[in-house]
Order: sequence, then structure tokens, then C-alpha cells
Amino acid sequence: MDNSINIIKHSGDIVPFNVDKLKDSLRRAQASEELIQQIVTQIESTIYDGITTKKIYQMAVKMLKGKSRVSASKYKLKKALMELGPSGFPFEKLVGKLLEYEGFETKVGVIVQGNCVQHEVDVIAQKDNTHYMIECKYHSDQGRFCNVKIPLYIHSRFLDVEKQWEHQKGHEAKLHKGGVYTNTRFTTDAIQYGKCVGLLLTSWDYPLGNGLKDRIDQSGLHPLTVLTTLTKVEKTKLLEKGIVLCKELHETSNLLNQIGIDKTRHKKILEDSEALCKNQ
Repeated sequence: MDNSINIIKHSGDIVPFNVDKLKDSLRRAQASEELIQQIVTQIESTIYDGITTKKIYQMAVKMLKGKSRVSASKYKLKKALMELGPSGFPFEKLVGKLLEYEGFETKVGVIVQGNCVQHEVDVIAQKDNTHYMIECKYHSDQGRFCNVKIPLYIHSRFLDVEKQWEHQKGHEAKLHKGGVYTNTRFTTDAIQYGKCVGLLLTSWDYPLGNGLKDRIDQSGLHPLTVLTTLTKVEKTKLLEKGIVLCKELHETSNLLNQIGIDKTRHKKILEDSEALCKNQ
């Protein structure tokens, strides 16, 4: 393969094509080594200088869907998180479910009295002596990062809430922390500020090895938007009914009838949703 081939990222940056990155992303989707090699061979023979990462992604998804729908679903996780809009509430619910899986008691969409004013908090999470106030910053465009203004704003809100929490009975010995979850990424200065003031920061790939993509794969809590067996309209209908996870869809399969999905398609949809519920 000619290493001089450059590709255009979503951000507009031009970088050399890296076949190892492609292979790693396919392995994370649990595609077989044989299938990975087939996809890599096809893409290497097709790509050209100046091709976009979006086009490469589309080619990979198309080939995966033809061989392994579940791997195709896992491969499109980043895009699926972008499809949880437009309100952002499904993303808040997903974050709440991830924290529940990790042993926290959670409440989503809570009005909290601060020392000065009331605040609408996306997720309150408690475990042992740890008490988190978490804000969820959802973006439908992966090019939109959370800059330093976001943790600055969230930290100021947290400080107001923390003052009130400290006066509550039973909170004297608790560790109070603020946090920001985003489905995209943080800028460098946002991470620097967040670490400095002690905010819990979680993005698509931060912290390294424990970002959203890792935690979703490990827990099996995939959003239903990853499913290749549902149309965009069907996904929207399910989200409007408050169903966010493949796990929830599998447990309330009668909803497929309610939104008008023909019974001949039920089996594939439920097979895929069940397979995606299995943690790694």
C-alpha cells in the first residue's frame, strides 16, 4: 500500500491513511480477522488521495452489514451517539444507565436548590460517600468539541449546589464532585481546567481506556440508534417513547408493534438487540 495517500478527517485536517487504525476500529467492533482482512483489502484497493474518512467509514459499514450486522452496529457507535437528538435527553438517560451499571444510584433531570439559585441538573449520581452532579453536553455534529467555557460554567454551578449540599443532613462526610459528559471530545484547555478544579470529565475517548466508547462496549448498554435493522424514522419513534437502549427494546418488544414495524422484521431486530446487550 502506498503510504503517500492522504485522507481528509471530519475536522478538515489532512493526515496519512493509517491501515492499523482501520484494523483496530474493526477489531473493537468484534469483526473476525478474516472479515477484517477482506474489508482492508477492499478499501486499500479503492481509496484515493484526498478521500474523506466519512467515505471510508461508509464503505466499511456497508461491508460489515453484509457479513455481520452486530459488528456493523458496534462499528457505528460514534455515529449512533450523534443520532440521540435533538433534545439531548436520550443522551442524559444513557449516561444515567451507564452510572447505574457502575453501581451508582441515579436520578435524571432533577431540579436542585443551590445556595443562590435553583439548577436543572442532568444527572445526580450517588455511591457510598461519593455524590456527583453531572451535566451532559450532547452534540449532533462530531466536529463540535467542548471548549473550556463548558467546564468553567459547570464548575460554577456545581460550587453553588455544593454549598447547599454541605448543609444537608448526612452530607458532612460525603465527597461532592461535579462532572461533564459529552458524546464528542474536550479541547485540551477544557481538560486542563477540569483536572485542575477536580471535575469528572468523560467524552467519547476520554479518559483513555475509560471513555464512553469503552464503557458502552464493556457494559453492553448500546443505544438503539446503533441498530442497522431499524430505519431512522423507527428509531425516532422509539426515542420519543423513552426507549434509548437496545436492552430496553429487547425487554419491551411489544413496542415494535406499536410503532408499526411488520412482524416479519421483529426476529432480526430482537436478535441484534440481544446480541448487543452482551458485555465484553
